[in-house]
Amino acid sequence: MTPDNRDLYRLVYYSRNRIEGPDDVVSREIAAILEISQLNNTADEITGALIFNSGIFAQVLEGRRDVLEQGFERIQRDPRHSDVHVLFFFPVPERAFPNWSMAFIGRSRRGQNLFAHLGDKTGFEEARMQGERLFSIMREIAIDEELIEA
Repeated sequence: MTPDNRDLYRLVYYSRNRIEGPDDVVSREIAAILEISQLNNTADEITGALIFNSGIFAQVLEGRRDVLEQGFERIQRDPRHSDVHVLFFFPVPERAFPNWSMAFIGRSRRGQNLFAHLGDKTGFEEARMQGERLFSIMREIAIDEELIEA
């Protein structure tokens, strides 16, 4: 069941990674985040994408406002995240990530370069981050990577 579009919201945020350890430990933690996110998001009718690079998480979430608020509260309490910054949270007419309960994007070299470029340009400072730009980059990477995998 799809939420009424009058109650469809998009949340875009970024946070700093607090997962410590060697690459294999970080990879396992990211896989665990994705697995639980996909289960929870499917049940809650949330769609979106997560990107992780250079110690930064960035995420787009789409769904009912009340469900997004509850999920975001969990993210803010999660010790793997710190310095959580909401870039935007507002109603939207349709989903930009309708096919993904939680896509993990940025695996391709092009995707990594696009995301790293955003970090280089802004230093991931809230005042310099632009939610629309981050959203556009994530959507572009997701579409590119979906085509590569097809």
